[in-house]
Amino acid sequence: MIAKHVPMRSLGKSDFAGLANYITDAQSKDHRLGHVQATNCEAGSIQDAITEVLATQHTNTRAKGDKTYHLIVSFRAGEQPSADTLRAIEERICVGLGYGEHQRISAVHNDTDNLHIHIAINKIHPTRHTMHEPYYPHRALAELCTALERDYGLERDNHEPRKRGAEGRAADMERHAGVESLVGWIKRECLDEIKGAQSWQELHQVMRDNGMELRVRANGLVFEAGDGTMVKASTVARDLSKPSLEARLGPFEASPERQAQTTAKRQYRKDPIRLRVNTVELYAKYKAEQQSLTTARAQALERARHRKDRLIEAAKRSNRLRRATIKVVGEGRANKKLLYAQASKALRSEIQAINKQFQQERTALYAEHSRRTWADWLKKEAQHGGADALAALRAREAAQGLKGNTIRGEGQAKPGHAPAVDNITKKGDDHLPRRHERRAR
Repeated sequence: MIAKHVPMRSLGKSDFAGLANYITDAQSKDHRLGHVQATNCEAGSIQDAITEVLATQHTNTRAKGDKTYHLIVSFRAGEQPSADTLRAIEERICVGLGYGEHQRISAVHNDTDNLHIHIAINKIHPTRHTMHEPYYPHRALAELCTALERDYGLERDNHEPRKRGAEGRAADMERHAGVESLVGWIKRECLDEIKGAQSWQELHQVMRDNGMELRVRANGLVFEAGDGTMVKASTVARDLSKPSLEARLGPFEASPERQAQTTAKRQYRKDPIRLRVNTVELYAKYKAEQQSLTTARAQALERARHRKDRLIEAAKRSNRLRRATIKVVGEGRANKKLLYAQASKALRSEIQAINKQFQQERTALYAEHSRRTWADWLKKEAQHGGADALAALRAREAAQGLKGNTIRGEGQAKPGHAPAVDNITKKGDDHLPRRHERRAR
């Protein structure tokens, strides 16, 4: 079991209502959404609970930080705790972080290989109206997970993160999107060469051979790929930090020549993680489809904008004609003033309606032409019967290592199966709605 805080990187985007609506949205999938509950709220429905939380957040005008805490509790593949166990785990984790009395909305999701709970917590206390920040939340969550695994007989996870910051985000990118990160590429392709360099000149040559440049940024060093992607040297390995390299190679020396002047032996591209199956043709199809989606969306948006502009211009023409008529046939100054005011109000209302219709159309176009990650695209193709895509998904799972008792040939336990397949996960597994799982048991 793993519990992870998902911070909002931009305070301006913090939105409890948006988060709560997202985690409680079934997205037209029978299997996605499990039990949903609101805790410490007087409201009887989720939407009313959201309104109640927002009202509580507005009572604190002094807090400058994010007033919403997003927590994800994920279980090992194959683990299906009972509803009572899930509620108890959710309660103990929130209490352990100091949010036992705080308003929150939680939802169980079943749409991935790992059953997980999303918890949207109001950091503003409902009666004291003070904002609470957990003390060392990573350590607290690790200790809570260890205790819960022991108490409920769950499979144990490693709660000491080996990857932090940018390195952890790069690993997430490779795991969820299926695309190779610059950090991962350097570690797989040229880390030994970089560490083996005995001088700054030799290190810069290694960079050029691999289509990269080493340069100073702020107080440290960064590796920059040919496409502009950058990563801190210390993120790749601690002994590649600027102080560590200067201790070994002497004061930093800039490259005497630009990498563009030499031909690189290899270079980083945001290609899919290399698998046991050949995905060259699949990836070319994916890239072409994503490009066509972008082009089609741009064209559709342009048509929608032209249509909106024409409607607004027609409304203004109609309003000018109406005002001209009032000027000719209107009787009395006061009466004309009233008619002019009505005409202006009608024009404003019509323009607002046109703009609202355009925004709705724009949102629908973005949803219809939304780009997918490589892994999500493979999943979609597999759901439509693509055998090559399904093989690639299963190869991704195999590339991430074997689990279970590999000596006796006993893999991890999987939930029961029923004849109907409701979904395919990013690992290539047939996923069933929980209602079918209950029948299978």
